[in-house]
Amino acid sequence: MLIGGRHQQAADGATFDRKNPLDRNIATRAPAATATDARAAVDAAANALPAWSSMGPAERRALLMEASRELRAREESFQATMATETGASSVWAAFNVHLAADMLLEAAALTTQINGQIIPSNIPGSVSMAVRQPAGVVLGIAPWNAPVILGVRAIATPLACGNTVVLKGSELCPATHGLIIEALQQAGLPEGVVNFVTNAPADAAAVVEAMVAHPALRRVNFTGSTKVGKLIAQTCAKYLKPVLLELGGKAPLIVLEDADIEAAVAAATFGAFANSGQICMSTERIIVHQTIADDFIAQLAARARSLPLGDPRQGPVVLGSVVDMVTVERCNALIDDALSKGAQLICGGKSTDTLMMATLLDHVTPAMRIYQEETFGPVKAIVRVNSDEEAVACANDNEFGLSSAVFSRDISRAWKIADRIESGICHVNGPTVHDEAQMPFGGVKASGYGRFGGQAGIDAFTELRWITVQKSPRHYPF
Repeated sequence: MLIGGRHQQAADGATFDRKNPLDRNIATRAPAATATDARAAVDAAANALPAWSSMGPAERRALLMEASRELRAREESFQATMATETGASSVWAAFNVHLAADMLLEAAALTTQINGQIIPSNIPGSVSMAVRQPAGVVLGIAPWNAPVILGVRAIATPLACGNTVVLKGSELCPATHGLIIEALQQAGLPEGVVNFVTNAPADAAAVVEAMVAHPALRRVNFTGSTKVGKLIAQTCAKYLKPVLLELGGKAPLIVLEDADIEAAVAAATFGAFANSGQICMSTERIIVHQTIADDFIAQLAARARSLPLGDPRQGPVVLGSVVDMVTVERCNALIDDALSKGAQLICGGKSTDTLMMATLLDHVTPAMRIYQEETFGPVKAIVRVNSDEEAVACANDNEFGLSSAVFSRDISRAWKIADRIESGICHVNGPTVHDEAQMPFGGVKASGYGRFGGQAGIDAFTELRWITVQKSPRHYPF
């Protein structure tokens, strides 16, 4: 862990092991933080806050740009560590590093974009200003599935805004998240500006609550499952701490009868099977018009069958290992349920280990669990529809609302459908998996609330204050 610029073990010396999902050998042995360690990390961030928040934007910008370079320099280390800890492919790891480095550059650019506003006042001689100032200490809680992207996202914009941070690493990839901290430290960030704690899975709730309860902690951001997000929200509500939540998804991709089928197949393949479907934006429901369904599905199945599958430690693959056997068991159960209720298996199928094939199920209906439940694996549902109305209804027939996509050659028609889909993000003629550092990223419904990225990120991680200056004598009624 890193607390106040110093590497340290847990206060009681405890550790926990993360095992490789394929061979179950120990991938990482990491400190198991106690509540005392968690509070010490917030203390360190609070002590570093005055100097960091008063530092000029050019200096903060230079440090964040250097952090971006340091992150890129560790690409091979990230690839090896992610393969060992989570079974991720080298392609996915490289993409993580590339986008995360861009996020640090975008954060660097934001340091001079934290603007205020002069607001006309009804009081003669009063100058009223809306001023954005650093919120204080920010806790970032990042997941394992896109560990570099989401680990950096949890802390980059907060740092740009003049906050100090604590990153709570995922129990499933502590060494991967540790590499982010190593890059930031090597870039020259002052002691205590970035702090890092890891915890055993059983201690997560106690560690998080210890930090949220700390008086110096002013913001929380969490990316992960809706189930855990609700618990985080409850804890934050208990202490009146604002929280930004980016949670689960069941992203629909609608393919209308006038779509460019080749383009739609390419986007569906990428969106459904990148990182073995373990992305919050993953294409989970493929909603295709009946008149083109057979052609579209045949092409998609051919692409899915061709995706290389294997142990990412032994060479390049597209589909590496999923994160654990829990994923396998969940997906197998969803396949069994769908087939028992009339779905048709197009390709792939059940798995006995964490090397899961790309799997497509056709003729999925609302009676099947996979229609509603997030697979978070390479198992995808295809729903056939006969109209735009049916497509929209299907897309919205879900508790989640993160990403979505619509394919049509008629942009006006596609836009009208996109406008009606209940999601924080929608891409016309693009994949559901798409992120850029400067964009307002987040969802609605059970996919969370708040937005990362660009001006939305500044709004999330600053306090908006009203400050007045009285330039002339003011009249009072008494």
